Amino acid sequence: MLRKILFFFLLINSISLCTSKEELKKRIENILAKVPDQTVSAIIVFNPQTQDTIFSENVSDTVIPASNTKLFTTATALNLMGGNFVLSTKILSVARVRNGVLNGNLYIKGYGNSVFTEQDLIEMVKELKNKGIKEITGNVIGDDSYFDDDYSRDDWINDELTNYRLPPVSALVLDRNRMAVRERVRVRVARRRYRIKYVTVYKDVSNPPLFVAQALRVELVRNGIRVIGKAEKGITPNNAGTLTESTILLKDLIKIMDKHSDNFLAECLFKTIGAVSTGEQGNAFYSTQAVMRFIKDNGIFSKGTSLVDGSGLSRYDLVTVGAIGGVLEKMYFDRKNYKDFYNALSVAGVDGTLRYRMSGTPAENNFHGKTGTLNGVSSLSGYLRMTNGTDLIISIVFQYRNQGAYYYRGIENEIVTALSEWN
Repeated sequence: MLRKILFFFLLINSISLCTSKEELKKRIENILAKVPDQTVSAIIVFNPQTQDTIFSENVSDTVIPASNTKLFTTATALNLMGGNFVLSTKILSVARVRNGVLNGNLYIKGYGNSVFTEQDLIEMVKELKNKGIKEITGNVIGDDSYFDDDYSRDDWINDELTNYRLPPVSALVLDRNRMAVRERVRVRVARRRYRIKYVTVYKDVSNPPLFVAQALRVELVRNGIRVIGKAEKGITPNNAGTLTESTILLKDLIKIMDKHSDNFLAECLFKTIGAVSTGEQGNAFYSTQAVMRFIKDNGIFSKGTSLVDGSGLSRYDLVTVGAIGGVLEKMYFDRKNYKDFYNALSVAGVDGTLRYRMSGTPAENNFHGKTGTLNGVSSLSGYLRMTNGTDLIISIVFQYRNQGAYYYRGIENEIVTALSEWN
């Protein structure tokens, strides 16, 4: 009799769950019914613990991921280096300091620290001064040889009219490789009357290592340290010792990069991946190889996947939502790196690119994800913690000709909200 009761109980719950799942599927289909016919929709929603697929559509179709590409970059970097990997900017020299004189060259070399600023430079010079350095007899040399000097690849964004060109992507960075310039402009104040106005604009530097070396030399002199030599670009000798450095941990860098979808930081990290994975000078080819190797080694669905950059600016980046879901699943079960990966994502209704999305719904503070936007492309992928404690992995990509990005973000919000309301 007890067995019959238990069987009946399980049967009723099974029917209830099935009905609930079918109702959810119907609700999502009704939301997608608002999508124009010409739009390509690719969606996957599944429970990573049970491997139960909640909803899927065009899972293996190739689509442009936009900034969801950063998920691949972030996952590969964490898998290769770990969250406590140090990205640095170092000031070095072969010479020793005697009686306040550094008798030789001073080098400043970048190792992928893309958030290095003028304030960081000021602090490093203060440390040199505290070490008793009063004079430098040699040159001040900027070294960005940790990466190649292919600072710009216009093929990334040749069809992406809304995106500005990235500043030079280099291993040695100062203030995102842009400098403030005062420009004289003529402003009309009335008919036939004009006045001259000066405005500050930011322009890309053409030679990052020379730019940083010049900035360092100026700051040294400003702090009363005499520099006899000039600022120039060069290579740091292998036997040079570190005098001071400015650093950021990888887990802190990706938190800035992913939450705010920072393309410049993503491209610098992309080349860092190439440098670390090979032990050679970082370049886009090595980086692409490393990302594709990460996909293959972890059994992630790779058919139709082709990645040429780290940010997702390029329309030549092609993936499937199956591959995106695979990356999210791999990181979900990665005990060592999942926390850093998860914490780097935007939180719905709280911060980053999701700050103003899904507020006031059960998804607020419970969906952690990565957004993506290009001309005709909108994407959203991440993790949803449901009210019953269950985790879902979600990946949505729309390629469209009609409506606009704001419209498709609304569709994405509705889908995630529907999932968050499902028990």
